[in-house]
Amino acid sequence: MGSKRNIIILLVALVSIIGISTWFQSSGEVDYNSEVKPLLNRHCISCHGGVKESGGFSLMTRKLALRETESGKYGIVPGNPNKSEMIQRLHETDPDERMPKNAAPLSVKDIKILTRWIEQGAEWDIHWAYETLKPEAQEIGIKQEAGFANSLDSNSDLTRRIDQRINSKLNKVGLSQNPIATQSELLRRVSIDLIGMPAPLHIRDAYLRDSSSISYDELVDQLLAEPAFGEKWASMWLDIARYADSRGFERDQSRSIWAYRDYVIESLNKSKPFDVFILEQMAGDLLPNPSDEQLIATGFHRNTPTNDEGGTDNEEYRIRAVMDRVNTTWSGLMGTTMACVQCHGHPYDPFPHEAYYQSFAFLNNTRDADTGKDYPRLKLLDSLERSQLAALTAWVQDVGSQEEVAHISNFVKTGQPALYSSETDELVNADIYDTKYLGIRKNGSARIPDVYMTGVRRIVMPVSSRYSGGVLSLHLEGPKGPEILRVNLSNKGSELVDLNIESYEGMHDIYLKYRNASLTSYERPGVMFDWFYFAPSFPGLQDGLKSKFKNIYNDLINSNSPHTLVMAPNQPQRQRETYLFDRGNWATPTKEVQADVPETLPGINDSDPDRLSFAQWIVEKENPLTARTIVNRAWEQLWGNGIVTTTEDLGSQGANPTHPEVLDDISYTWMHDYNWDLKNLLKSIITTNTYKQSAKSDLERSEKDPYNDLFSRGPRTRLSAEQIRDQALVVSGLLSSKMYGPPVMPKQPSGIWETPYNDESWKESKGEDKYRRAIYTFIKRSAIYPSLVQFDMAARSVCESRRLATNTPLQALVTLNDPSFIEAAVALANRMKKEGGVTLPDQINYAYSLGMSDIISNEKSAVLENLYKETIKELSSESMSYEGEEQDLALTTVANAILNLDEMLNK
Repeated sequence: MGSKRNIIILLVALVSIIGISTWFQSSGEVDYNSEVKPLLNRHCISCHGGVKESGGFSLMTRKLALRETESGKYGIVPGNPNKSEMIQRLHETDPDERMPKNAAPLSVKDIKILTRWIEQGAEWDIHWAYETLKPEAQEIGIKQEAGFANSLDSNSDLTRRIDQRINSKLNKVGLSQNPIATQSELLRRVSIDLIGMPAPLHIRDAYLRDSSSISYDELVDQLLAEPAFGEKWASMWLDIARYADSRGFERDQSRSIWAYRDYVIESLNKSKPFDVFILEQMAGDLLPNPSDEQLIATGFHRNTPTNDEGGTDNEEYRIRAVMDRVNTTWSGLMGTTMACVQCHGHPYDPFPHEAYYQSFAFLNNTRDADTGKDYPRLKLLDSLERSQLAALTAWVQDVGSQEEVAHISNFVKTGQPALYSSETDELVNADIYDTKYLGIRKNGSARIPDVYMTGVRRIVMPVSSRYSGGVLSLHLEGPKGPEILRVNLSNKGSELVDLNIESYEGMHDIYLKYRNASLTSYERPGVMFDWFYFAPSFPGLQDGLKSKFKNIYNDLINSNSPHTLVMAPNQPQRQRETYLFDRGNWATPTKEVQADVPETLPGINDSDPDRLSFAQWIVEKENPLTARTIVNRAWEQLWGNGIVTTTEDLGSQGANPTHPEVLDDISYTWMHDYNWDLKNLLKSIITTNTYKQSAKSDLERSEKDPYNDLFSRGPRTRLSAEQIRDQALVVSGLLSSKMYGPPVMPKQPSGIWETPYNDESWKESKGEDKYRRAIYTFIKRSAIYPSLVQFDMAARSVCESRRLATNTPLQALVTLNDPSFIEAAVALANRMKKEGGVTLPDQINYAYSLGMSDIISNEKSAVLENLYKETIKELSSESMSYEGEEQDLALTTVANAILNLDEMLNK
C-alpha cells in the first residue's frame, strides 16, 4: 500500500514539474529571430514574401504584415491572435482554406509559437547582421575562465577577448583548447597563412634555432612585412573582383588589366586602410584630382566580362555589367545576396524589388559601354611619355588655366570624355560594324545624338579612310543642317583629325556625312570611326610654341602605350535615368527609380547621392555589414570556414554565426581601434591561443565538435591552388621573386586554348617568368590554367566570395604528372644532391624540411628510402639503357613523392 502511495506522489510531482516547465515555456518571451523567423521562412515566405504576396499578405516586414489584405481582413492583429486571419488559417481543417497551402499543417508547437508571438505584439526583431556594431561588443562575457591560460605576453586586449570567449563556449560542452602546437607546426601554419608559402630560410632558421632570438609575435611581424604577404592575400580579393586577363563570353579575347592586380598587391603590402581600399575601387575616379593609382583602383568594377561578339546588343551587355557590379558590391563587400532582388523582392530578407534598382542607379552612369576596345582606359605612360606630359601640362599652366591642365592631362591619359562610335544612330548607308565601329558607305550619314556643345571649340576624332579622295562633313541638327566642319580625306589610311569649330551652346545632334566620287559600290565602308571628342580650345596663342606642344599632345594621344581599364563618370549632361525592370528583364522597364540604400540599413548622408556617396556609405562605421563581411572572410582564410560559414550570405538564410560576440568584437575593434588595418586584424587572430592550438583531434573532440565549429583544435585545411604551385616552386628552388607586371605563361599542356576569331595562343614564358608565383599566371576565363582549376581556383567570371574545396583523383594526377610539378621534382632532386648532404636519409630530410620546417620521422624516411631503392631496381631491370642516370631518376621520384605528401598539401 505504501509503495503505491509513493508511486502516486512521484507521478503527481512529475506532472507538476512538467506543467510548470510547460507554463514557463509557453509564457516566456518569444524570440523572433530564433523561433519565429525560421518558421516563416520555412513555411510562409514562398507565398507571402518578397517574390509574391498571395492575397495581399506579406511577411517581409511588420509594416506590410499589419496592412489590410485583399479579403478585407487583417493577417496579423498585434495582441489578438483570435482576430488574426493568419492564426485562423493555421487552425483550418478545410485543406483549401488551411495554411500553409498544399503542404503539411504546422505542428501544434509551431502554431503555439506564432500565437504567443502575436499575443506579445508581433514585434519584428532586426536580423543580427543588420544591427549596428556597438562598443558593448567588447564588454560581453570577458570574465577569466578558471584554468585558462592567457595568450603570450604581447597579445592585445582583443586577442585575449577572442580566446576567452571561445574557451568559454568550449567549457560549456565539456571541452578545453588543445595544447599549443610545436614551433615547426606553428611556423609552417603561420607562413602558409600570411605569405602563402614556406617561410624564407633566414626567418625559418632564426625562429627554429632559438625562440628567444625571435618570438612568435616577432615572427608574425616579419612575415607581415614580407612582399609575399600582398601576393598571398591578393588572391582572396581577386576572386571577389572576378579578376581575369580575358574578357569572357564566346571570343574571350585578352584584356590588359594587370595594373589593377598590382594595385591590390601593393595596397595590401602598404597596409592601406581597408575603407580607403574599398573607396578607391568603388569610386576612385570621383575623388578630387584622382591620382593614377586611384584610377587604376577602379578596375575593380571593370573586371566584368564584355561580349564583343558581332550581333550582340551593346546596351544589353552594358546593363549586364552594371547588374554584375550591383551583385558583386553586395555579395563581395557586404555579404548580402542582392542578386535575387533583380527579379523580385528578396525571398527572405527585407529588401524589396526596388532596392536592387536603387543600388543599380548608383552604378548606372559610367562611360564603359561594352565597346570593342574596352574603353575607358588609362594609359600606362613610360618615363619619356611622362616627362613629355609633364612638360605639356607645365606649359598649359603658364599659358592657360588649371581647368585646362586637368582637361588635357585627363584626355591624354584616359581618352575621356569621348563619345563612342557605337553610340551613333540614324544610320543611312552606314552601319556599326561588328557592333563596335561606325562605318559609312557611299553617300552615307550617321547621327551623334545629344552632344553638349557649350564650351566646345574643337572636334578631335581618329579617322580611318579605306579609299583616297573622300570628304567628311559635320552638320548641326540634320544631314542638311548647317555645316560646322569639313575634312578632305585625300589620303588612304588613318589620321587624327583635330580641327577648330565655331561656338555653339546647349545640346545638339551632330550628323556625319561622307562623300567619295571614287566609291562605286554601296556595299563597303569608305571611312571608319572609333570615337569623337568635342573639346575646348587648345590653350595658348597661335605661335611656334603652341604648335610644338600641340604636336606633343597629338603624339601622346596616338601612342600605343600599355593600358589598364578604369572607370569614368558620364558627363552631367548625359546622365542616364534608371528604371525598375519587370521581373529583371532589361527590355521591360517600368517606373523610374532614384539612387538610395535599403530602409533596413542606416541611411545615406547625401541629398543627391552618386557612386562616391555609395562608396562612402559602404565604409561608414554605422554600416553593419562591411566590417563583419571582411572580418568573417579573413577568419575563413585562416580556418577554412568563417565564423559564419556562408561568407557570401550573412542574411537570414545564411548560416548562424558560431561565435557572434567574437565576430562583432573583432569587427568593431578593427574599424574603431585598428583603422581598418588588415595586418593588425590578422595579427590579433593569429596571436591567439585558439589559432596556435595543435590541430590534432581525439574521439571526444570529433564527437562534440566534428567540424571544428567551436575551434577546439587548430586549423587544418588543404592548401589553395596558388599555394600548392608556389610551395612546389619554393621547395624546389625555382621560384622567382619578381613582382608585378603583365601576366606570365608557365608550362601548360598543349591543346588547352581554343580561341576563335584570333590567333591568340599560350606562349610559354622565358627565363624566370615561367617560375613566378601563381598570382601572375595568365587567367583566361574560358580556359583557366589547368593545375589551378583542378584545385578549385575561382573561374573569375563572377564574384566568388569563397572557394569550395573538393577532393578528386584528378588533383593527384596534377601533382604527380603535370609538367610544372615534374620540373619542380627534378629541380628539388638536384637541390637535394647539392645542398642536402651526402647520404640519402640526409637528402630526404633536407627536402622535407624545406617544406615542413621540421625533421621527417624515421618511419616516413624509411618508406622514401625504400622507394628510392625500388626505383633503382626497376630502372636497372628494364631493357632500355639510362646511361647511369638511374640514381638521378630515382631521386627525382623521391622528390616527387615528397611534394605529394599529405602534410605538404595541407596546412
